[in-house]
Amino acid sequence: MTQSNKSKPLNKWIQLISIPAQMGMVIFLFAYLGQYLDEKYQSENYVKIFTIVGVFLAMYNVIRQVNQLNKNEK
Repeated sequence: MTQSNKSKPLNKWIQLISIPAQMGMVIFLFAYLGQYLDEKYQSENYVKIFTIVGVFLAMYNVIRQVNQLNKNEK
Protein backbone atom coordinates (compact mmCIF):
# COMPACT_ATOMS: atom_id res chain seq x y z
CA MET A 1 0.00 0.00 0.00
CA THR A 2 1.43 3.35 -1.00
CA GLN A 3 1.57 6.39 1.24
CA SER A 4 -1.20 8.26 -0.64
CA ASN A 5 -3.63 5.33 -0.35
CA LYS A 6 -2.88 4.93 3.34
CA SER A 7 -3.33 8.61 4.25
CA LYS A 8 -6.56 9.13 2.29
CA PRO A 9 -8.86 7.24 4.72
CA LEU A 10 -7.07 8.85 7.66
CA ASN A 11 -7.72 12.33 6.28
CA LYS A 12 -11.39 11.44 5.77
CA TRP A 13 -11.71 10.31 9.40
CA ILE A 14 -9.98 13.44 10.67
CA GLN A 15 -12.40 15.60 8.70
CA LEU A 16 -15.38 13.65 10.02
CA ILE A 17 -14.17 13.81 13.62
CA SER A 18 -13.63 17.58 13.43
CA ILE A 19 -17.24 18.27 12.34
CA PRO A 20 -18.78 18.11 15.87
CA ALA A 21 -16.12 20.48 17.21
CA GLN A 22 -16.84 22.93 14.39
CA MET A 23 -20.58 22.69 15.05
CA GLY A 24 -20.07 23.32 18.75
CA MET A 25 -17.86 26.33 18.14
CA VAL A 26 -20.29 27.94 15.68
CA ILE A 27 -23.29 27.42 17.95
CA PHE A 28 -21.37 28.62 21.02
CA LEU A 29 -20.15 31.78 19.29
CA PHE A 30 -23.62 32.70 18.05
CA ALA A 31 -25.15 32.02 21.48
CA TYR A 32 -22.42 34.10 23.12
CA LEU A 33 -23.08 36.96 20.70
CA GLY A 34 -26.80 36.73 21.45
CA GLN A 35 -26.14 36.78 25.19
CA TYR A 36 -23.91 39.83 24.80
CA LEU A 37 -26.61 41.65 22.83
CA ASP A 38 -29.24 40.67 25.41
CA GLU A 39 -27.18 42.20 28.18
CA LYS A 40 -26.39 45.31 26.17
CA TYR A 41 -29.95 46.03 25.02
CA GLN A 42 -31.86 44.62 28.05
CA SER A 43 -33.65 41.96 26.01
CA GLU A 44 -34.23 38.21 26.15
CA ASN A 45 -34.72 37.46 22.47
CA TYR A 46 -31.28 37.86 20.94
CA VAL A 47 -29.80 34.73 22.51
CA LYS A 48 -32.68 32.62 21.19
CA ILE A 49 -32.52 34.07 17.69
CA PHE A 50 -28.74 33.89 17.39
CA THR A 51 -28.62 30.34 18.77
CA ILE A 52 -31.15 29.16 16.18
CA VAL A 53 -29.21 30.94 13.41
CA GLY A 54 -26.02 29.30 14.68
CA VAL A 55 -27.63 25.85 14.59
CA PHE A 56 -28.80 26.35 11.02
CA LEU A 57 -25.40 27.64 9.91
CA ALA A 58 -23.66 24.72 11.63
CA MET A 59 -26.00 22.23 9.93
CA TYR A 60 -25.42 23.89 6.56
CA ASN A 61 -21.68 23.62 7.11
CA VAL A 62 -21.97 19.91 8.01
CA ILE A 63 -24.06 19.15 4.92
CA ARG A 64 -21.62 21.08 2.73
CA GLN A 65 -18.59 19.26 4.18
CA VAL A 66 -20.15 15.81 3.86
CA ASN A 67 -21.17 16.50 0.26
CA GLN A 68 -17.61 17.65 -0.46
CA LEU A 69 -16.22 14.45 1.10
CA ASN A 70 -18.57 12.33 -1.02
CA LYS A 71 -17.65 14.25 -4.16
CA ASN A 72 -13.91 13.79 -3.50
CA GLU A 73 -14.40 10.06 -2.83
CA LYS A 74 -15.68 9.34 -6.35
